[in-house]
Amino acid sequence: MKFLDQAKIFIKSGNGGAGAVAFRREKYVEFGGPAGGNGGRGGDVVVECVDGLNTLIDYRYMQHYKAGTGIGGMGKDRTGPNGQDVVLKVPVGTQIFEEDNETLICDLTEVGQKITLLSGGNGGFGNAHFKTSSNQAPRHANPGQAGAEKWIWLRLKLIADAGLVGLPNAGKSTFLSSVSAARPKIADYPFTTLHPNLGVVHIADRDFVLADIPGLIEGAHGGAGIGDRFLGHVERCVVNVHLIDGTAEDVVASYKAIRSELRAYGHGLAEKKQIVVLNKIDALGEREAGEKMDALRSVARGQLFSASAASKKGINEVLFAIIRLLDEERKNRLEAARTTEEKQWSP
Repeated sequence: MKFLDQAKIFIKSGNGGAGAVAFRREKYVEFGGPAGGNGGRGGDVVVECVDGLNTLIDYRYMQHYKAGTGIGGMGKDRTGPNGQDVVLKVPVGTQIFEEDNETLICDLTEVGQKITLLSGGNGGFGNAHFKTSSNQAPRHANPGQAGAEKWIWLRLKLIADAGLVGLPNAGKSTFLSSVSAARPKIADYPFTTLHPNLGVVHIADRDFVLADIPGLIEGAHGGAGIGDRFLGHVERCVVNVHLIDGTAEDVVASYKAIRSELRAYGHGLAEKKQIVVLNKIDALGEREAGEKMDALRSVARGQLFSASAASKKGINEVLFAIIRLLDEERKNRLEAARTTEEKQWSP
């Protein structure tokens, strides 16, 4: 299945059905009168967050979604059926924006969330609705109200506990494949990873979701390389794991290049909790690895580790550090929620 994290679609709610003009004409009925029913309501456009999806690829091949029109009213005071709703099923982490791609409509972060984007038009009143003591045979009815329509943007931000960031060929995909069952494409050339990958890491009876995004290069915030369009997928992560290629000549420059791109992107990425990993140490001598670790220790923010994703050396230490940070964040959130409840409580 191809990965697509952004799509523009057109949505339209259904028109309401028209009211009917009708009269009772049964034989032997002493009193006739108006009997036109109301029109049915137009269908809504609804978005629902469902499990089992991790891409918006379905919305590339179908961009127009229109709800059903309400059926007109009928004689004998019969109300027309409502129009059929259109339900847009999206993966967890989908954001919906207005046509300007900046105004946020909703952010769907839990399975089962359902939001009505456009409501259908109301059905028109039939002539039975207009009967009064002074007008006992009205011969008019209301048309149904028109539905609404607009273009919207769907933008997917994968939900993961930890995210891998780094320059191309830093070993992010190898790291993901070595700690989870994910099998991303791995090769010895830059930008092998063209779309984000997710993997579930299991260690010491604990599970967490790890995200691997395409590599960044200097100037990515301005569109260089693949650009920074995939950084949105690590916005929701609790901790970022910054992998640095140990075989690079200047590991400090590699570290600073990614940090500057995170700051340029914004959205709090540069302030997130961070674990820095000097990767590919199996290709370095002990002395060279020590020198590069000392160089990184002078500039790196957060915990610093050395590891090899290929040989799995030092990998467990990194994973346990991630778990400790996740537990710390979970504890902080529970305390914040408890404090909020105590402030809201009153005798």
